[in-house]
Amino acid sequence: MKKINLAISGCLGRMGQQLIKSSKNNKNFKLAVLTENKAINKKISGIKLDVNTEQAFKKIDVIIDFTVPNCTLDILKIASKLKKRVVIGTTGFTQKEENIIKKISKKIPILKAGNMSLGINLLMYLTEIASKSLNDEYLSKVFEVHHKHKKDYPSGTALMLGKGIADGKNKNLYNLIGKKFLNKNSFPYGKKINFNSIRKGEIIGEHEVTFSSGKEIIKLNHEAFDRALYSDGALTAAKWLVNRKPGLYSMRDLLNFK
Repeated sequence: MKKINLAISGCLGRMGQQLIKSSKNNKNFKLAVLTENKAINKKISGIKLDVNTEQAFKKIDVIIDFTVPNCTLDILKIASKLKKRVVIGTTGFTQKEENIIKKISKKIPILKAGNMSLGINLLMYLTEIASKSLNDEYLSKVFEVHHKHKKDYPSGTALMLGKGIADGKNKNLYNLIGKKFLNKNSFPYGKKINFNSIRKGEIIGEHEVTFSSGKEIIKLNHEAFDRALYSDGALTAAKWLVNRKPGLYSMRDLLNFK
């Protein structure tokens, strides 16, 4: 089987470094291109770091992107021109940016996920089922913990879980987002979905969705112990995306959750 030529953008970040490590142990891929959004005179695994340009991505099959929103959009414009596939693990997009991604996906296959973990995507699916099954007496909130270096909050995964709640009610997530708390010991339920984010230590990721009627509480949670969980998921997504037509996909499509 011919190996998939892989580009990793954001290669110096935590996930970028983990992806480099995981891709070396994956027989389906040939690590071909490593990029950052500015020129850096450095080599990793014998590959000279490049910037995000048409020239850099010309000979690759798929790009895995863990960067920041404006960088991701630049990469997508290049990928769209070159007809390359893109796996997006970047989080923190505005609704306007989400709409741009949707538009570009009409030209190229894009798989976008706030979290590449099988367990988290199962948790989102279960969250949607719970939200659909429970009546309006049940209020919901989302709690998440990440390492102290993570800048955005709520995390992309927390927002994914919020979307699971919203989808279960046939509502738009952006109309249901309530208050966003940072480093609170406790936080309230609301008529909208409230989020609380804790940033401490080197924690990889903890997420919890809670539903309460005032008479009972239902909790769904997930804890990650190894960052390879996410890089392995991203590589699985990249391999799957190679045979897809243009469109905007999620891990749910890959996992075939109905």
